[in-house]
Amino acid sequence: MKDTGEKNMNKLLLSLVLVCFTPLAAANAGMTTPAANNQNADFVAGKQAIDRKDWKAAVESLSKAEKSMPSNADLHNFLGYAYRHLDDLDNSFRHYKEALRLDPRHRGAHEYIGQAYLKAKQPEKAAEHLAELEKLCGKGCEEYKDLAKAITNYGKAK
Repeated sequence: MKDTGEKNMNKLLLSLVLVCFTPLAAANAGMTTPAANNQNADFVAGKQAIDRKDWKAAVESLSKAEKSMPSNADLHNFLGYAYRHLDDLDNSFRHYKEALRLDPRHRGAHEYIGQAYLKAKQPEKAAEHLAELEKLCGKGCEEYKDLAKAITNYGKAK
């Protein structure tokens, strides 16, 4: 009964995968949550600074938060956003790319890195992130609409 042995081997392999990766997935799932974000005073202060458009204070607070939340995609997205408004595109791209490495489906990071690419005069790269947003949430989500509008405005300004 070769099939039975093969089935047992597949069950064993599946069990090993679940045992090894379930704790990792559970740990990663909790890294970027609104509740976790709101429990970190530096993250909250950084978000408040962004709301006030105080970009330097946002970078300062969020950089402190990064020490205790290095795997938080939201944090890296907000750092990228603040750096973009300070015209520090190198740091902006670094943080947006880290946010997308941590969470490839992070719609805000796709929108904002697209905006950064427009600022860097690279509309073709912005269009790549627009296409990714379309795959993630369709043409009706806010992030898609905002980036599409920015790309259109960029084209009109040329």
